[in-house]
Amino acid sequence: MAASGSDLSGWRRGPFTGAGLTYDCFENGSGPGVVLIPEVPGLTPEVQSFGEHLVGAGFTVVIPSPFGTPGRDPSMGYTLRTIARLCVSKEFRAFATDAERPITKYLRAVAADLATRTPGRGVGVIGMCFTGGFALAAAVEESVTAPVLSQPAVPFPVTRRMRQDPGLSRRELEIVRERTRNDGLCVLGLRFSKDRAVPPERFATLRAALGDAFEVIELDSGPGNPDGFKTSAHAVVTHEVREDPPNSAYRARARTVEFLREHLVEKGETQPHD
Repeated sequence: MAASGSDLSGWRRGPFTGAGLTYDCFENGSGPGVVLIPEVPGLTPEVQSFGEHLVGAGFTVVIPSPFGTPGRDPSMGYTLRTIARLCVSKEFRAFATDAERPITKYLRAVAADLATRTPGRGVGVIGMCFTGGFALAAAVEESVTAPVLSQPAVPFPVTRRMRQDPGLSRRELEIVRERTRNDGLCVLGLRFSKDRAVPPERFATLRAALGDAFEVIELDSGPGNPDGFKTSAHAVVTHEVREDPPNSAYRARARTVEFLREHLVEKGETQPHD
């Protein structure tokens, strides 16, 4: 899913303050709200393209920009410099287990604000890569009714405990678990089968806590897989999507849109088709 540098024309940019943090947010579209959290190194053209896909599907999309340069193409140096900064940032706590992260409190504030301005049964939050697990922590906020965890890579899986960690604190996970039991909350998780950055132990922890409320899409990236994914394949709904012919990442992206519709759109309302 190739893309080149972008000026983000068509997106409304403005600062948003919540939980003591202030970052620029980009907004576009109409309909039920979705908070799309960028993957490392930031709001790249691929992230923007995915956001515009969601806009075309009938959603109001807000993309916070807590790191990186909005619209900038990714490169190895840019990505490594961004990761280095995030690794020492107290807002993100990249290596911490059983951790409550300040950035997720900010994202809850973004989601709550968006919910007051958009129709539907709450808002969706999509996290990807470094921010994948942040979407689940955001679901502590009651207005978040459709969290999507795409290749959640934090905490970095350096030790066994880190590999098993769900990406949020036990207290936060318990709140989310109770929401799945009492509010009908459902969670969507996506990963490639051979992705070392997103260990299967993490999804096993989430399945044990959330049960059938945790829907998992695991794409085959093993040797000889039918879509030709490399074993290093990682970005499920952005970089690895191929539309012609459609591959399994394309279908995972389509399921993500369907999941959002199921949990955000009021019954009887219609939206554009993909």
